[in-house]
Amino acid sequence: MKSFLSTFIATLVINSDLYAAEAGMPQLDPKYWASQAFWLIVVFAVLYISISKFYLPKIKNNLDNRENKIKEDVDYANKFKEQSESKIKEYEVIIEKAKKEVAKIILQSKNNLDKDIQSKKESLEKEIEKEISKAHSEISEMKKNSISSIQNLSENITSTIIQSISGDKLNESSIKATVEDVTRKNVSRYL
Repeated sequence: MKSFLSTFIATLVINSDLYAAEAGMPQLDPKYWASQAFWLIVVFAVLYISISKFYLPKIKNNLDNRENKIKEDVDYANKFKEQSESKIKEYEVIIEKAKKEVAKIILQSKNNLDKDIQSKKESLEKEIEKEISKAHSEISEMKKNSISSIQNLSENITSTIIQSISGDKLNESSIKATVEDVTRKNVSRYL
């Protein structure tokens, strides 16, 4: 039915004079259709040729340049990324080496400090032992001197006491012998 309707309309248009053509619309008059078709083909051919020969190559060239530029930029970015990753790995290796070196230096310093402390401790202990032995010898010397001083004092006190009690002066050698005898017997308790 559609084909019948379209053929009917086409026949009416071809066989009848169009009122629009008479009213001033020559593009609807069938006698001008051949020239219109010619100019339509010429205009579209010129447009097609100018677009395909002049504009499209420039656009395609720009698109290709842009694509190449993007590829180059991506390649540069990948190259720099690889370089940065390799640098990061190098820095990590350097940092690990530095950490190991620092640990080694700390251990060596600790060992050196321990040795220094031990040697100073030993030297201090030796000095303390020297001071102790010196103090012992001084104490021993003082004990010896004090014993003789005590004996002298004891002799003087004994002589004075006996002289005060009896009124007679005793022989100093006998007082000295008695004090020495008592001192020898009792000194071992205090020394």
